Amino acid sequence: MSDRPLTLMAVHAHPDDEVTSTGGVLAKYAAEGVTTIVVTCTDGRCGDGPGGVKPGQPGHDPEAVAAHRRRELEASCAALKVSHLEMLGYHDSGMMGWDTNDAPGAFWAAPVDEAAQRLAALIEKYRPDVVLTYDANGGYGHPDHIQVHRVTMAAVELAKPAKVYMSALPRSVLVKMGERMRELGIGLDEPGSGEPQPEGWADEDITAWIDVASVLDQKFDALSAHASQSDGAFFLSLGRETFAMVMGVEAYVRTHDTTGAPAAETDLFEGLR
Repeated sequence: MSDRPLTLMAVHAHPDDEVTSTGGVLAKYAAEGVTTIVVTCTDGRCGDGPGGVKPGQPGHDPEAVAAHRRRELEASCAALKVSHLEMLGYHDSGMMGWDTNDAPGAFWAAPVDEAAQRLAALIEKYRPDVVLTYDANGGYGHPDHIQVHRVTMAAVELAKPAKVYMSALPRSVLVKMGERMRELGIGLDEPGSGEPQPEGWADEDITAWIDVASVLDQKFDALSAHASQSDGAFFLSLGRETFAMVMGVEAYVRTHDTTGAPAAETDLFEGLR
């Protein structure tokens, strides 16, 4: 075993993505002395502007939104005790089918091999033992999330970490979340929202279930740092108690392993300690 601290890298699409699927493990492992790195691939310029104004509407200034979201991202990473934050430097591509998908500098329009080289350079710099990414559909079909998967999988072929995982939303968690929402009179799947709803992963396909209950206050605080974005506001509106009920476990599907660790894991660093 090396004397070098264990290292975890989470690769994300936009400011605030680091919280919902990986905020717990980032905080949990940071508390254990693991070096944690967040790589955010885009600047989030297609997010909400002041008062929730959307891209293309009066008052939405993409450059100002990007600058504000960078500050929110830094505050979120501070709440999660992230060791290093890296920005890959691309523009937010917006939702699938938006004109911004093909705009100059958009992540979705970037050649995968070019972006993979940038990410591989960061993997070589930090030498993470574990890399986290999204599944091939980006969780729910967002072009930047899909591109994160493509770019990360290409990068780990160039600079090979010991273990690679895709974040996953188990169907059992979706069912539990839906039940709790109905108890509270809140609809998860809003008609006409235009946002595709995740179907979730079959529980038997999940290879790592990580208990993050001990750091849920940090995860809630990190999401609170992204106050400008309506997506986070939904989860925050649940309050800390309900948030803890539906966010207390983070699940992953392992796609690459050199350690011989068992398929069913409760620690992303099994086989490395």
